[in-house]
Amino acid sequence: MLHFLQTRFEEVLSATLLAIMVSIAFLNVIVRYCTSFSFAWTEELTVNFFVWIVLIGTARAFRDNSHLGMSLLYSALPRPWRRICLFISAAFTIIFFGILVRMGIAEVIDEYELESISESLGIPVWWYTIATPVFSCLIIVRAIQRLCMDLRSEQY
Repeated sequence: MLHFLQTRFEEVLSATLLAIMVSIAFLNVIVRYCTSFSFAWTEELTVNFFVWIVLIGTARAFRDNSHLGMSLLYSALPRPWRRICLFISAAFTIIFFGILVRMGIAEVIDEYELESISESLGIPVWWYTIATPVFSCLIIVRAIQRLCMDLRSEQY
């Protein structure tokens, strides 16, 4: 189980969410094409799940070191400076997503206290927005894991 969480968690979760998104969007298209009826809730789910998939993909990119980066300057630096840049980059990542966790928690608390309900499905909005702090925490964990792996392997 631990190996799965370290290697395939993001892929399975994002693939599941994507399958749900495609299925409900396809269902809505078929219903709209065959009738004059449309499911209003499909847009609500697909938009929110898309945000979740983006955050999960960000965590995966940090885990696999596959995020976009400009390495021209970094590659030209001597090894000790690259190590410093690695720490600075990790620090900025952790700070940014830490702020996102804090702000996301504040948003979830506000939505919970105000009892905000979604337009189409009538469910609490915080069910959608809880993903921001949760997946931001996952991104922080993956960024720290990547930093440790890079330092252990000395690939910087």
